[in-house]
Amino acid sequence: MSHESFTPQHRAIGRVAAWAVFFFEVIYAVTTALGFLALKSPQDPIGDPFFLIMELLIVIIVPLMVVSMVAVHAYATPDVKVYSLTALIFMILLTGITSSVHFVILTIGHQIEATRLTWISPLLSFKWPSVAYTLDILAWDWFFALSMLFAAPVFNSGKLEITVRNLMIVSGVLSLVGLIGVPLADMQVRNIGIIGYGVVAPVVFLLLGIIFDRTQHQPKATERNRNSPSEN
Repeated sequence: MSHESFTPQHRAIGRVAAWAVFFFEVIYAVTTALGFLALKSPQDPIGDPFFLIMELLIVIIVPLMVVSMVAVHAYATPDVKVYSLTALIFMILLTGITSSVHFVILTIGHQIEATRLTWISPLLSFKWPSVAYTLDILAWDWFFALSMLFAAPVFNSGKLEITVRNLMIVSGVLSLVGLIGVPLADMQVRNIGIIGYGVVAPVVFLLLGIIFDRTQHQPKATERNRNSPSEN
């Protein structure tokens, strides 16, 4: 496969970003597990410091996902770049929405709760139903899912690429299924989506890093001709 637009810079930044996503996703999963273990009741929300760490990690992870998708777009062959560009746009939308939501919660969410302004809870509380929670569902269960599904056609050659493609499809479909929990007002059903972007997706980014690491830049024909010795 020809990856002429995949430069050494794309390779380096894509590899680092994809592996960083995997690394921070693992830390996020461990933090979440510890937060659940610390609960006195399963119905209680995860408290600090676990919740604070989780919010910080999300703000860190999503820009790295965008950088990874930039590398995916560069990696894509010309015939599938329309899909990779669409996937990149959806990932940018995800990042904009979820970064805004979690940054607001991280910075002023606790301060507002301390004022006991009960009317603000439907807006900024990270519990269902609330505006913040709904926006985050839109970001992850919709835009993330679409990003994965549109990126999947980029990878269609070789065992590793086929694995990435299949995992992207699984991740995207599971994330979309989580949307069913919204009309049902059942967040247990919505948690299916978390499996898509919280369990399957980290493996996707781990494998993306491996693909980027193994791919070398292939100069374009004009570049090769320009660099070749001229004939006498």
